[in-house]
Amino acid sequence: MPIQEGRGHPYIPNAVPAVKAEMLAAIGARSIAELYGDIPESLRYRGTMKIPEAIDSELLLRRHVEGILAANTSCDEATSFLGGGCYNHYVPVICDEIGRRSEFITAYTGRAYEDFGRYQVIWEYQSLMAELLDMDICNVPTYDGFQASCTSLRMAGRYTGRKQVVVPCNISPDRLKAIRNYCEPVLAVETLKADPRSGRMDLTHLQAVLGPATAAVYFENPAYLGFLESQGARIAEMAHDAGALVVVGADPSSLGVLTPPSGYGADLVCGDIQALGNHMSLGGGMGGFIASRDEEKLVMEYPSRLYGITGTVEAGERAFGEVAFERTSLARREHGKEFVGTGAASHAIAACVYLALMGPGGMRDLGLHLLQKAQYLAQRLSALPGVRAPGLKGPFFKEFVVDFNATGLAVAEINQALLRERIFGGKDLSADFPRLGQSALYCVTELVSQEEIDRFIKVLAGILGGK
Repeated sequence: MPIQEGRGHPYIPNAVPAVKAEMLAAIGARSIAELYGDIPESLRYRGTMKIPEAIDSELLLRRHVEGILAANTSCDEATSFLGGGCYNHYVPVICDEIGRRSEFITAYTGRAYEDFGRYQVIWEYQSLMAELLDMDICNVPTYDGFQASCTSLRMAGRYTGRKQVVVPCNISPDRLKAIRNYCEPVLAVETLKADPRSGRMDLTHLQAVLGPATAAVYFENPAYLGFLESQGARIAEMAHDAGALVVVGADPSSLGVLTPPSGYGADLVCGDIQALGNHMSLGGGMGGFIASRDEEKLVMEYPSRLYGITGTVEAGERAFGEVAFERTSLARREHGKEFVGTGAASHAIAACVYLALMGPGGMRDLGLHLLQKAQYLAQRLSALPGVRAPGLKGPFFKEFVVDFNATGLAVAEINQALLRERIFGGKDLSADFPRLGQSALYCVTELVSQEEIDRFIKVLAGILGGK
């Protein structure tokens, strides 16, 4: 539908010609082009962009967008065994009901004297996370878990004054790229070899790499490939003997049943809160956490916001406010240690509601459920001819590698056939981890029922039998 004369563009503010002319007159410019006068002609595009005409109708625009979205297959329509950092966990209705209240989602940010509710709920979130992680301090969320791991390593570099960090070779390739991008201007990133059978860290190589330049050793538990790093205490001992900090990436949904990283020597714990009451949102819904002990020197290296509670001039009165606000780039701007913004504070509200609802017992029940269901899935898979599950030896939590090499089929072929049956197969690892060959990372959450697992096994058996 063409735009009517004099009405401007429906998607662009201040696009009505009369409004544009008034704005140009106010700043003393004759045309929009004049505002771009400093851009060389060689860099300007003078052709016509191939963009569809604007739809000047809310009804028709909605139908158009819904038509595009209808091409997607969501996890509500198909059984999903995908994980790898973004998980299809159940989100209780109350998380949305509270998190979407107007007083939480309309304000960009606030101050202690005007935004009591927001400050209190994020303080409660920090307290609940610190209890779950068995740490003293937890921050207001960063943008995602990737940034949390990167920032934790940068914190370790500043804390120790050293210039090298070491990370396992089998973490998420996307996370490794983020770490290199975020850290390498100031920190060298060394990757560590892994045991090819279990995936666990090669301690001989770690000992060879550790030295006076090492600021931190990073590993994940559970690891990206699903296995549990059972050598955590030994890794921490080796790192501390070298004067380095230990940074552990953790899945908070596992901490109702697994020993928290503080139990085997972690100095900093980081990860993502998406699994705690936040929707996947097309890969979004992420929020990174960082936790540590209450040591002033370490706390002052946090670039992100921290909320605290303190007394006021009124006897018996308490108030919530910023802790050491001068640490942040919000106070120091270009002199800040790292840039931070409002990040993912809204996701902290959902996570706070989720943790308060679940309590210690609920988190324990969730962890046990995921452990048992993952074991059931692995046992059913390993009974199929040519399938090895888990593909890496040792314990795992809710994700594990499935080895399809002996089936004669590529993971991509298997996943295409599964999708025709409304099943999302595991993440194809063949490109990122070629040494594993045709292997996939399978994940199971509480939203995958035993009946769905049994149907999946039946469908997969048919695919493998009909090759």
